Amino acid sequence: MAVTHHRTVSVDGLDVFYREAGPRDAPVILLLHGYPTSSHMFRHLIPALADRYHVIAPDHIGFGRSSAPSVDDFTYTFASLTEVTAAFLRAVGVTRYTVYVQDYGAPIAWRLALADPESVEGVISQNGNAYEEGFVPEFWEPVWAYGADPSEANERALRPALEREAIEWQYTHGVPDVTTVDPDAWEHDLALLARPGVDRAQLALFADYTGNRALYPRVQDWLRTSRVPVLAVWGRNDEIFGPAGATAFRRDSPDARVELLDGGHFLLESHLDEVVRIIRDWRAAIDA
Repeated sequence: MAVTHHRTVSVDGLDVFYREAGPRDAPVILLLHGYPTSSHMFRHLIPALADRYHVIAPDHIGFGRSSAPSVDDFTYTFASLTEVTAAFLRAVGVTRYTVYVQDYGAPIAWRLALADPESVEGVISQNGNAYEEGFVPEFWEPVWAYGADPSEANERALRPALEREAIEWQYTHGVPDVTTVDPDAWEHDLALLARPGVDRAQLALFADYTGNRALYPRVQDWLRTSRVPVLAVWGRNDEIFGPAGATAFRRDSPDARVELLDGGHFLLESHLDEVVRIIRDWRAAIDA
């Protein structure tokens, strides 16, 4: 199995930690993680793909082992995270890639694609949303409320999303056999979320999330006109981004491959082998 390297590069005065494996002359697969995790969520996927692909997974600013400046020193928006990601790709010499998105990784990838459409050779969406019907209302109502009015009352309603019970739920909910999910996954996230000031950074991103919805018509137009290959491999029991978000890709990408697996939000924790097989099969069809 391929060796995964753990590196850090300086980008505009910020440290971006990333995991990397595979031949540097192979096609690139860029892995963009979601909340509340980091490139750690890809720790098993990376070596499983690295025999054929150059796999790169950065930690976003405020997450994982990357810099986590205070909200006074960094503007925590998805536009800012995208700017850092674009600078990171330049720093490591990546110009073309297939992008794998999960959760927060999706709005970052969509901005990258809209800014430089030719750079994206394919999209793998694993519970990464681009459609209104993908939102499960019960989960998102407090996020929308806080985005519209970041009052103390709305912050109190949202803060449980930063706590142990909610984060463990993200990993275990919808998983038929929760014993397949490694508790170290959420313990890792909780430890890094506990860094000073990270709670304010995460609240700022919650407040900014509603702005991602305004991008969706442009993203859908890009999918429709570019004909970029799309794979939506989704945990169908996810109650954050529901399976309607996966099937919606077919509206703008009629040839999109949609796979709904019996899992939840963090599908790689319970269905790694299936996801790897599906990615390899989909990618082989593109390369044929």
